[in-house]
Amino acid sequence: MDRKHNKDIVPFAKNLRKNMTKEERHLWYDFLRSYPVKFLRQKVLGKYIADFYCAKAMLVIELDGSQHYEEKGLENDLQRTKFLEEYGIKVIRISNLDVNRNFEGVCEYIDCLVKQSIG
Repeated sequence: MDRKHNKDIVPFAKNLRKNMTKEERHLWYDFLRSYPVKFLRQKVLGKYIADFYCAKAMLVIELDGSQHYEEKGLENDLQRTKFLEEYGIKVIRISNLDVNRNFEGVCEYIDCLVKQSIG
């Protein structure tokens, strides 16, 4: 996988960074941005853009809104996950509802996964 920028989707990734969802902003500014292990947001990985990526832990975090639970969204997510897993990257999916209703639990879950990956 070419983990470097895919020139064709870099502008789209930049736009996504500027226009994060409410849940992405909450997770980024209130947890991941100051997390001791570096995370990147809207990171181009091959032909995909990951919501959040931690290279050290080989971890992608995807925040999922309602469209991800429809048939087309589920198919796309499965393809993306398979692609990233082929390169040893673990993909976790967290619903926007969980971010809104159980933010502390989401942060603890992410922290646990990162510590397991780099421990």
